[in-house]
Amino acid sequence: MRSWLALRAIFFLLLLPGMVAGYIPLRILQSTGQMRVPGLSLALMAAAVIAATGVAVLLKCIWDFFATGKGTLAPVDPPKQLVVGGLYRYTRNPMYNGVFAILIGEAWLFTSVWLIGYALAVLVIFHLFVVLYEEPALEKSFGASYRIYRHAVPRWGFTVHPFRENTASTH
Repeated sequence: MRSWLALRAIFFLLLLPGMVAGYIPLRILQSTGQMRVPGLSLALMAAAVIAATGVAVLLKCIWDFFATGKGTLAPVDPPKQLVVGGLYRYTRNPMYNGVFAILIGEAWLFTSVWLIGYALAVLVIFHLFVVLYEEPALEKSFGASYRIYRHAVPRWGFTVHPFRENTASTH
């Protein structure tokens, strides 16, 4: 059962963030002729650090969904338990923040205005998806536990007062 969940988690990692932060940016760069990375510089290293941080955040969140939530990042296979630990103690949507960081890092790395525009469009889509689908679905699934969590942790910003997992039951 756990290995099947791991396979699903890997599949959806490749399908969803792989498409949004990998394949589509690659196609944008190819179509605009911007596949060349500028020479080594402090700016290049900063861009790479931002993108790598985004990857680390994304992978940590996927692990938390797998290990704690017993689900995946896909809306069709969501966590069975409310995930409020790890990075979710500080912001409600660290996975989306991680993908956005990857996109901004890529845009900076390749000095691509097209990727900046794409990253901003993705951010708007993420926001609409969270507000119109994800938050209502979480409230329906987890009720009071999610309302307590939502009240304590910002949607996009970060809190300096980490959420305490024992203040909300997991289901």
